[in-house]
Parts: sequence; C-alpha cells; structure tokens
Amino acid sequence: MSRPSPVSRRRVLLAGAGTAAALLGPSSGGGAAAAGLPRPGAADPLQPYASYWFPDSLPAGTPGEGITWRSLAAWTPGSDPDLAFNTATVPLAGRFTPVAANTTARAGQARISALAAFGPTAGHPSQGSATADHYAPTHWAYLDELVFWGGSSGEGLILAPTAPVVDAAHRQGVPVLGTVFLPPVAYGGRLRWTRDLVQRDAADGFPLAAKLVQVATVYGFDGWFLNAETGGGDAALAAEMQAFLRALRAAGAGHGLRITWYDAMNRTGQVGWQGALDELNQPFFQDAAGPVADSLFVDFRWNAGRLADSGRLAGQLGRSRYELWAGIDVEAAGWDTDTDWDAIVPADRAHVVSYGFYRPEWTLHHLPEGRAPGEFHAADDRFWSGAGLDPTRPGGTGRGWRAPATAVADRSTLTALPFATTFNTGHGLRWYEDGTVTSAAPWNHLGLQDRLPPRRWAVRTPGQRPDVTLDFADAWRGGSSLLVRGALAAPATLELFPARLPSGAATVLDLTHRLDPGSGPVTVEAAVALREAPAPGEPAPYAFLPAGALEPGGGWRTVSLRLGPLGPGTVHALGVRLTGRAGTVVAWRLGALAVREATALPTAPSGLTVTGTATTDGARAVRLGWRRAPGPVRHYELYRRLPDGREFLGGTCGTAFYAAGLRRAGDEPAARLEVRAVHELFTVSKPSRTQLPW
Repeated sequence: MSRPSPVSRRRVLLAGAGTAAALLGPSSGGGAAAAGLPRPGAADPLQPYASYWFPDSLPAGTPGEGITWRSLAAWTPGSDPDLAFNTATVPLAGRFTPVAANTTARAGQARISALAAFGPTAGHPSQGSATADHYAPTHWAYLDELVFWGGSSGEGLILAPTAPVVDAAHRQGVPVLGTVFLPPVAYGGRLRWTRDLVQRDAADGFPLAAKLVQVATVYGFDGWFLNAETGGGDAALAAEMQAFLRALRAAGAGHGLRITWYDAMNRTGQVGWQGALDELNQPFFQDAAGPVADSLFVDFRWNAGRLADSGRLAGQLGRSRYELWAGIDVEAAGWDTDTDWDAIVPADRAHVVSYGFYRPEWTLHHLPEGRAPGEFHAADDRFWSGAGLDPTRPGGTGRGWRAPATAVADRSTLTALPFATTFNTGHGLRWYEDGTVTSAAPWNHLGLQDRLPPRRWAVRTPGQRPDVTLDFADAWRGGSSLLVRGALAAPATLELFPARLPSGAATVLDLTHRLDPGSGPVTVEAAVALREAPAPGEPAPYAFLPAGALEPGGGWRTVSLRLGPLGPGTVHALGVRLTGRAGTVVAWRLGALAVREATALPTAPSGLTVTGTATTDGARAVRLGWRRAPGPVRHYELYRRLPDGREFLGGTCGTAFYAAGLRRAGDEPAARLEVRAVHELFTVSKPSRTQLPW
C-alpha cells in the first residue's frame, strides 16, 4: 500500500474524529453535520450532556452555540452539576468463550476494538433521547474494547463516555474507553494542548494523568484511547508524552484501567503514522522498563508485510501480537470496504494481529432518512455475522467482506442465576410493559438494553430456514421482541445463548411468547443443553421441553418449565424449537426468556426528590434524584401518574433522571411522579413518590 499524504481522506477522518469541529475550523461549533450526527436545538438549561474538556488552556474567541469550553485541570467531581447523570453503575461482567459457532472462528487469537461515535461532542444527551434513530450496538460478543470516539478543536479534546453506553457494554463484559484527541494543526490542533496534557507539577508528577484516572473511576468507565496527532513537537516532547503515559498507566493500574495508544506521534515528536509497530513508535507501547500502553491502534497505512513485522516485534518484546489493532476504516463503505483480510486474519494459519474497526456505526448512518430500527439491526447483523446471517456458516474467506463471525470466537456473560432477557435493544418506537404500551413515544437509552443472542442467527432445520429478526412492532417489555417468520413444516431449532448456568431440581425456565395476527399455528419447545457442543460448528446436545401449542388469535402467554427432570448439571446452551403446520406461515414472537430458581421483588428506592425545574413554552422540565435501593437492582424506571393510568417517562441505571415536556393534565394540582426499582428478573418494586406542583 502506498503511503497516503497527510491530507488523504483517512487522515481527515482521524483529524476530525468523525464529530470534529477540526474539519470546519477551530471555533465552528463542531462537525456534527460532517459526521452525519444531529445537533440538538436550543438547550434546556436542565438538560444534562456528556462531558468533554480541553486539557487546560482554552481556545481563543467564543465557543459556538451549545458548546461549553471546560478545562480538565480545573474539574472536580464536586463542581460537576451533571455528574449523577453521567455516572455508569453496571459493573464489568466476566465472560467465557464457548465452543465456537463455526470451524473458522478461533479463540485466543484476533480480537476487536471499535471506535464508534454515538453523537456529537457537544450537546450529546447524557441519558438517551426521544428518538429510536440511534446507534444501538448489540454484537458485544465479538468486541474486546469499545472506544467512545469524538473530540474536536472547537468543542473539546477529552471525552468521557455516556453512562448508557458504558452500562450496556459492561452488562455484556466489554470495557469502554474515553478519548483524548490532539488534532493536527491543519484542523485546529495547537501544540500548546499537547504540552498542557503532559505538564508537570511542583512534585514532578503529571497532574492531568491523575485527573484522567479520577474521571474514569468517578464516571465508571475503563480507561483512555490517546490520539496525539498535533505536529511540530520534538524528541523532548515525545519523551514527556511517554513519561505521561507511564504515569497514567501506573495510576490507573489499581483501578483496572487500560490505555490504547494510536499510531501517530513517534519518538521524534513528529506525527508519522507508521502503519506498524516499529522502532519509531515502540516507546509508546513498550520500553525497556515494561509496558507503556496496553494496546496499539495501528494506523490505516499498514500492509501485510508491516503487520507481520509488527506481530513479530510484539513477540520479541514479550507482548501479544493481538494487542495490536489493525485499523480498518468502515465509515464510508461498511461491508464493501476493500481490505486485505489475509494480512490480519488469514484463514490458513494463525491470525497476525487484531481488528481495529473505525466507525462501525456505518450500519446505521448509511441507511436513508426515515430508516426504522429494524432496518438498522438487519444491517448490523450482516456486518458482524455475514451476508448469510448465520454464524454457523458465515462464509467470507475470500477478498470480500470477512465478517467478524468468520474469524473471531464469540463470548458470553451467562454464568450466574438469575438470567433474564426481554430482547430489548436499548431503543424503540414505544415502551411496553406486560405487552401493553405505557409510552407511545420513541426513545433510546442503551443502559436499558438486555443481554441478547450473540449468534445472529443460528438456525438448524432440515426444512426451509425462517427469517429471524429483532422486531419493534410489538414487545412484551421494553421496545422490541424476537420475531421468527416462515414456513415451519419441519422442526427448526433456533440457538439463542451459550451459557454456564447452574441447574438443579429447583431451576425453572420461563418463556413468554405469542403469535402475530394471521400466523399459522406452531408447537414450541424449549431447547436446553447440559453439555457443550461436541465440536466447533456442531449443535449442542439439546433436550426439548414442551412449551405449548399456540393457535392464532391468542395474546402473550408465559409458560414455566422445570429443568429438574433433566438432572443436575450446568446449562451450556439455550434455544427454542418450533414446528408449524404444512402449508402455513408462522409469525412467532419471543418476548421474554428467563432461567431462575425463585422469583424476587426488589426493595423500593427511597427519597425521590425534585432537584431542579425549568419552564419553556408552558412545559416543565425536571431533574429528579433518589437513594439507591438496597439489594440487587438492574435499573430504575420513572413514571407519571395520570388520571387514566400510569405513563412511562424513562429509565436509568443510576439514581438521577431528567424529564422534559411535562404539561398539566386537566386541573391536577401537581404532577405525580414515581420511581421503581427493577430486578434482574424484571420484577418491579413498590414506588417512591413525589409531586411537582403546577
């Protein structure tokens, strides 16, 4: 591959960080339009937003509309009015690697890092928003880390991930990194900001390294991606950057934080974009004293030879070659991106390095205006699983798209009881509870996302394969359900979850399902395997438990099946087997699935309090806070009591919530608000209540 010039398209992409004001000038107010990301209108003074900072000194001039210039050096948790809305609370789940879904995916070799922009740098709501048109990744099983990508010279250079993104990723066992972006001079970068970052204090320490560790630990995320692309430095500045990285890694080690370094600044202080791990950038990855960064994102200028040399050098340094992410820019072309896959994940020998996807949210943004959530998930499934949408037969070992499922072993977090899912993707056109709509408004909040089937879609049948989708037209709880549609004259087994769940005499599997109007009848069985699949690509040895025969015209139905008759052991796989009637098409929905030993009600939260209000055009916005409920809580849900029932306002994993657009109902003296705790089994506590007088 010839070496691109610094003004090549890919260089502009990295310079602009996708959300970058750098593309438009240092005080333009950001590049949301350039990234295909909407910028909100005039801000409600109470609306909490994701946090972003400059290292210390601020740009000259005046920030654009909706932008607040902040200094990280001046930040303290006590001075952060939005901290409660931006703090992630879900712990990072442990994972295991099951027997691979196919014969080409390999455990212990290539992994995946993804740099994804979830919104603009400035004006990015902290707790989701009132639209279903949102990037909602669900293929966490293939990811090893997610970078919350963004930053610009006109808004801020240091981004903390939003709590919904972190909570969703942590539930799936994926760490999330914030971004430190030092842009090229051509796109507004100033060398002063690099010097600000690595400044020392009177004790010869690095105060901003300590600040970055404090931000990550207080906000609840897992480390930092550092991208130093501002040219004009020298070897002395490079040495200070290396010392800064070492101090950052040492300070974060006790908190489990990690650092990924982007291949830009080299040991001369200049920006070189090596497209490799070599002697010029090695000091930022590993030096004679040991690791400096936990991984290196290799710039797009790699070729097969450079990646092979990089892997060998990593081994000589005592490091894994899979700690090198080979950059793959998919922002413009997605699965049509021309990539030398054999240079990264050859099919006939050990993988060379790992994947580094830049902007996989292409799966949303390449779709036309008016796109529906189901269209996005269909595209996202194809991106990760391949065009056949079957990870047991992913294909793709030639020059075309080599989907992650072809090479990377998936992982699972299902290791303890209780386990439950309602197939909620973290966004929807409506909000459902027990099959009833309790809010007709579209929404997104990734922190409410469930654990979803990692293998999209593994179906084994001797007959015609049905279509399987995450669907938004109906749901049992949340915003979506799993829909299987097709002629099912022959039994079809849908493999849903690899697991390591203990099973005994008291273990119960709950399944909530229904038929769509116009569907033919179907016989449903739960598929439970107490042993591993015998080999990669082979089905698990399922036992089948009758779950009922559904006829057209019924509603949602829940069946509880005891696993005791299968004998004690460990549940290694969960699925369903469906059999229809010849000559009919089945449209069957799975709304909820759970494995448990007992039911449980969470303890109610307490102290619900209005912490702030504002009125705009006759509508009230409100900030609410409460005390965390004791015991296990999955998330909290907020409601408003109306004369004709209860309206869902939203949910969060934290203990603070913002709601807007409240209007008086009739002559009510006050809006009656309540918060309830939700258990892992989706049982709901009694409420804590407060009122907002009109």
